[in-house]
Order: sequence, then C-alpha cells, then structure tokens
Amino acid sequence: MTILTGRVPLGRSGLHVSPLGFGMWRMGGDDLDATLATIDAALASGLTLFDTADIYGLGTSSGFGGAERLFGRVLKARPALRDQIILATKGGITPPVPYDSSAPYLVRACEASLIRLGVNVIDLYQIHRPDHLTHPAEVAAALERLHRDGKVRAVGVSNYTVAQTRALLAHLTLPLASVQPEYSPLCVDPLQDGTLDLAMEQNVAVLAWSPLAGGRLMRTGSTVREGAVIAVLDALATEYGVSRGAVTAAWVMAHPSRPVPLMGSQSPKRLRDVSSATGLHLTRTQWYAVLVAARGAPMP
Repeated sequence: MTILTGRVPLGRSGLHVSPLGFGMWRMGGDDLDATLATIDAALASGLTLFDTADIYGLGTSSGFGGAERLFGRVLKARPALRDQIILATKGGITPPVPYDSSAPYLVRACEASLIRLGVNVIDLYQIHRPDHLTHPAEVAAALERLHRDGKVRAVGVSNYTVAQTRALLAHLTLPLASVQPEYSPLCVDPLQDGTLDLAMEQNVAVLAWSPLAGGRLMRTGSTVREGAVIAVLDALATEYGVSRGAVTAAWVMAHPSRPVPLMGSQSPKRLRDVSSATGLHLTRTQWYAVLVAARGAPMP
C-alpha cells in the first residue's frame, strides 16, 4: 500500500496537511465501528486533513450536525487521534434561510461545532457558502474574534467567487488559509474563473471538493462528455498500473496551486487505492488530454 508522503502548507497559517484530505460529507449513521475502520484506512494511507461541516447529515437520520457528532464520537473513542490530524469544519448554512454569515450566527455556529466535535479548538474554520446579506467586514470581524478567542487556528472560505474572496481579504487581518471550490475533470471552472490564480497570488491553499465528481467518475459515464473523460482516465490508469481514482486525483493535484483533493469515499479500499496518486506525475500532454476531453473541444 502506498502511504502519502510530504505535506502541503495550508496557506500562510503555519499548518501543513497531507496532499490528499478526507471529506466527511457522506459520513453519517450510527455505526461507530464502520466509521473507525474508514478513519483508520485514511490514516494508514497518510491522510491528515479531515474536513467536515455542521450541515453534513441534514436530510438523513443523523440530521443537522450528524457528521460532526459522529466524528466527535470517533475522537472520544480515539483521543490520541486529535493530535495526529488537522481538523476542518464549516458553518454558515442554516436551512431554510439558507445562508447566514452574520457575526453573531458564525460565532454561535462555531461554538456549536466545537461542542459536537468535543474539541477545544478547530484547526480550520471555513465559511461554507457566501451570504449575500452580510458585509465582508462583518464576516472578517467574526473570523478574527473566533481566532482571537482561541476557538479556531486558521480560517478559510468555501464556494466563494474570486470577487467575494477579494472583498473578504480587503477586511481580514488574518491570513486566509484556504479556498474550497468544486474541482475535478468534470468541473474545471476553477481553472477558468480565476480561483486557482487568486490562490497562487495570495498564497492560499486550495481544497478541492468532489474531486471524483460526486462518484460519477467512478462509474461508466452517463453522458458523452463523461464517457470521453473516463476513457482518457482509464487509458492513463492502465499505462501507470493504478486505479482510475488515483489518476483523477493526480490530475487535480498537478496544478501549480497544489490543490488538495478531499476524498469523500467511505470505502477503505478506495481510499487506499487513491493514495497512490501522490507518486503519479502526469506529463503535460496527458494532463491536457484530460482537459480537452472535459472541454469537449481542443484547446484554443
């Protein structure tokens, strides 16, 4: 089994994470043993970044906060785990509103996450989605208060546009540690909308959610575009003797902004397979072949 080596700086926060992270948006239910097995597989593969959110669990039997509560049980069962990982969570989505990034709400949301997780500090606290009704100066003030009070070590944003990120940066005195866009061979918007360029300009880490396109890249492909991308990925997987998931993760990580794919699989086997991605270095021709398939057209 390949074990991830090396660490990626989390922006200018002083924190460092594994080249791949574990995303907990599918974590839920009440099976602690199965969850521990998945966490153990992630750790054994070298993953150190564990990313969750207070909304994860909504719409399931776990309910709002379900993923955080379950991971809190994991940390209680394995106390030594806390010092081995970088713990990230997100707040700001509050159904049915749906978004609230006002300072009072963000502080309450973070404090509630601390309780559910059973920890004293969150390593990376992120705004889950932008709230159009809160001025970025107020968002910045809330994040700075949480940091000043010792409740968070670093702050980031998720699903922000480049303009929204810049507006927050204009008021934030802390370094912005991370941005978290959707990024995969089926979602290449961050390559074109300036997200990855801004990250490199500002020395901000990129955490890529849904790097396997919500699992679509692990299936046969239900559209012509999906089928074309999968065909290129499979050819590369065969050439390198690795899984399709590993090639996909390697493609995401190849960008010079050094995106960290957040793997949401609950399968220990798939987590182990994908961990081989860090040893895989695609050529420019191979990388662009995937992008051409994703675009459905040659490069201009």
